[in-house]
Amino acid sequence: MIENKTRPPRLVAWELTNACNLACIHCRASAIKDPAPDELSTAEAKHFVDELVEYKPIIILTGGEPLLRSDVYDIARYATGKGLRVVLATNGTLLTPDIAGKLKAVGIQRVSISIDGSSAQTHDTFRGEPGAFDGALRGIDILKNAGISFQINTTITKRNLEQIPAIYDLALSLGASALHIFLLVPTGRGEEIESEEIPPEEYERVLNWFYDKSKDKKIQLKATCAPHYFRIMRQRAKAEGIRITKETHGLEAMTKGCLGGSAFCFVSSKGDVYPCGYLPALAGNIRQKPFKMIWEKSKVFNDLRDPGKLKGKCGNCEYRTVCGGCRARAYAATGDYLDEEPYCMYVPLKKE
Repeated sequence: MIENKTRPPRLVAWELTNACNLACIHCRASAIKDPAPDELSTAEAKHFVDELVEYKPIIILTGGEPLLRSDVYDIARYATGKGLRVVLATNGTLLTPDIAGKLKAVGIQRVSISIDGSSAQTHDTFRGEPGAFDGALRGIDILKNAGISFQINTTITKRNLEQIPAIYDLALSLGASALHIFLLVPTGRGEEIESEEIPPEEYERVLNWFYDKSKDKKIQLKATCAPHYFRIMRQRAKAEGIRITKETHGLEAMTKGCLGGSAFCFVSSKGDVYPCGYLPALAGNIRQKPFKMIWEKSKVFNDLRDPGKLKGKCGNCEYRTVCGGCRARAYAATGDYLDEEPYCMYVPLKKE
């Protein structure tokens, strides 16, 4: 029974391991080559799955590189056996026909592959490893041959901004089920390329372009770490005389901008629970408290569920319930996750 009318998490991103075979310049996790000694054990992982059954979220197995964890198949099989939907986020370079077969056998329903450039040069520079682009494309072919649905995830920075249309075309040509764009949040290793975060004007431009592309309905599109999109979507729809419904705007009509703490959370490889992987405001640790207690009672999560607590222009904005601003960017800029979004150009109609 869910108490206090707290909505259940719809998505839980679970960092199975901090280890990775690549060294991406924008890595949230500042991933390392070898697994940390304090990662959750298989038994602890299964106990966590048991705790999630009440809420029935989609579990995103991520990392680091989750395929470096030998019990990834055992954990996935256990979760799917409990009736949970499990998906996997990978860089794609380690995929083989045998691995794809195992992923399908344990019930992985979709795999996301990160593509951060339309060319090998751009992507490989992002990923810190020559051959990463070809390896990702090879991994996509393997998934297709195994009959596993895949999506492409792209982090947008100054270095690949002009390639986004080409990445969109690449996603179409490859037969991806979806293209999810992520606007760089300068945390983890990403702090080192904070200067490559696109300026607010470019945020507006690329999100308006994304809205235009969504009308084509050629592929599922989702803007992540870009809460402004949900304001832009409503502004554009209003100007066009269109009512936003699931039929006109798909799943985007059913959700909002920042989901951290209200419908989404991130769990680290050692059990720390955060609103998202980019916001290091600790809500609790599943080794010390039940997940239910963390999700329903933690101060940070309850703060983020209350748009009335937002400060600055975010607190005055008429779009605060559908956008909310990026709480991770606010925290990175000011140390306060309730402060105003620093990369938003919009001026609220409401005055202080």
